[in-house]
Amino acid sequence: MKGNKFERVEQKYLLNQDEYDHIQTLIKKYFDKDRYYQSKIYNIYFDNDNNDLLIDSLEKPIFKKKIRLRSYDGINKNDNLYFEIKEKYKGTVYKRRIKLTVNEYNKYINERIIPDKQIMKEIDYYINYYKVHPYIFLAYDRLSYCGKDNPEFRITFDTNLRYRYDNLELIDTNNNQNYFKDNKYIMEVKTLDSLPFWFVNYLSVNKIYPRSFSKVGSIYEKERGLCYVR
Repeated sequence: MKGNKFERVEQKYLLNQDEYDHIQTLIKKYFDKDRYYQSKIYNIYFDNDNNDLLIDSLEKPIFKKKIRLRSYDGINKNDNLYFEIKEKYKGTVYKRRIKLTVNEYNKYINERIIPDKQIMKEIDYYINYYKVHPYIFLAYDRLSYCGKDNPEFRITFDTNLRYRYDNLELIDTNNNQNYFKDNKYIMEVKTLDSLPFWFVNYLSVNKIYPRSFSKVGSIYEKERGLCYVR
């Protein structure tokens, strides 16, 4: 990870309450709480009228791309936002982002005034190329950990996945809809290296297997009756 550019391997796992409670002994032994241990993550994903980016992602291509705006723990007029391009190629995630103020973002969205920064010019190119616009608000609560021996080995647990299609601001409202019917935890493992044996062994013994789970893609499928929400 360097500045506003990230490169890492990510794997996702979907845990029920018992699996989440059981893995806490492993977390306490091998991980420390991250600097930003507890947070609420708010996103606005971009897509066009045909949902081309979403549909393409769900077809599981070798290469896929997402464009999103993100904030942590809500916003006010002075907070910074993160405008991101997230790409995935053969399991490796590449992310480039720029930090903007709320005012800079609003001027870009409403007046197309582009901040004079290279990454923002790249984002603007893709927004125009794919003809995308703010599409969906998506939020969740996150707990973050980093390895005691390897801080680049990170685990996050996301819960309370919620979304809406109106009032596309980075805040919670009464119009949010919940994705899961009961308590579920999206565990995401992020590393620059291969996973350590003790971790792989734990997952194998407890029959916890990685799965493809796009939050925004799964919501898209749910809304169209294309998937079963556990």
